[in-house]
Amino acid sequence: MVDVEADGPIPGDYSMIEIGAVLVDVDLGTRFSANLRPISDRFQPEALAITGYGRPETLAFEDPAVVTRRFAEWVDRVGGGSPRFVADNNGFDWMYTCWYFHHFLGRNPFGYSSTNLGSLFKGVERDFAASFKTLRKTAHSHKAVDDALGNAEAMLEIIRRYGISH
Repeated sequence: MVDVEADGPIPGDYSMIEIGAVLVDVDLGTRFSANLRPISDRFQPEALAITGYGRPETLAFEDPAVVTRRFAEWVDRVGGGSPRFVADNNGFDWMYTCWYFHHFLGRNPFGYSSTNLGSLFKGVERDFAASFKTLRKTAHSHKAVDDALGNAEAMLEIIRRYGISH
């Protein structure tokens, strides 16, 4: 389960400033979290405000190439040979993650596909209005690893309820 925080709507012009991931397994204890220094001078103050960080603070974050490499190593280590990218808003989270992987590493350890947690839940519930968000235990805070954890908790409950193999 992956979650991203960014300072604007698209990668390249704007920057991913935080990434969090949680391996969806019984204890949810295998996690990755990092803050990334901006790659661009552009940012939207309202997007950055959601994260709770100020621009000067983000400029002291870790080199994005180093974080991206560490994240790929983590995915390779815990992904079991065929890691699956799952996110609440996979259109946004995937866009940033995939762009950073290809830009900094030339490869994406997740391959070319992702899964949207909300769409998965709507499908198993057979209800376009269904929301998995009540299944979270960890509150949604816009801190990437916490949001990934809450989504992973919901995913485990979906797996339990519907007997989905993972």
